[in-house]
Amino acid sequence: MPGHFEPLPGGGAAVALDDVEISIIRSLAVQLLELIGPGPAEDAPDDPLAELFNDGPSEPPSDPVLRRLFPDAYSDPEGTPGPEEAEEQKAYSSEFRRYTENDLRAGKRDSALAVIRSLDALSPVGDGGAVLKLGPEESRQWLGALNDLRLAIGSRLEIADEEDTDLLYRLPDEDPRKPMVMAYLWLGGLQETLVTTLLP
Repeated sequence: MPGHFEPLPGGGAAVALDDVEISIIRSLAVQLLELIGPGPAEDAPDDPLAELFNDGPSEPPSDPVLRRLFPDAYSDPEGTPGPEEAEEQKAYSSEFRRYTENDLRAGKRDSALAVIRSLDALSPVGDGGAVLKLGPEESRQWLGALNDLRLAIGSRLEIADEEDTDLLYRLPDEDPRKPMVMAYLWLGGLQETLVTTLLP
């Protein structure tokens, strides 16, 4: 179990984490929460109906990490569209973002909070660290949060495709990006084993 998730009887997953690993994941999840920001209900707590009538943003975020977490819904993956098609895609993306981004942000916040709360609830064992046991729903929230954390780190590392990932393995130890690269690769391993535990 050390270093990777294993399935639990009846669903869910478990992983042994040491104190440093717990601290790293918790810190990254807190940073993700800060990046995503508060939700509309937190901005206007006196009006419980405000969220129902609160449109989201219509423009993509300026931060490249947030653009990766909340990409445009309509774009041409095959190449550069013509001016008219580009304008149409922008209008569709803007409308889609206005009605969905608040919910997407809320879901990502919930997943990051679930990670933090489950780590805070751990009871240390023996020589430090603990065994994290997740139910099926918590496992899905962790999977979402791990994916978001990898997207965020990958964006900061400017990883666009598999070739960029291959280059990470060849970075010299003195490269200042090395700790972030190690976190990115480690979280990828956790994510992969968690996906495996959730497969039927």
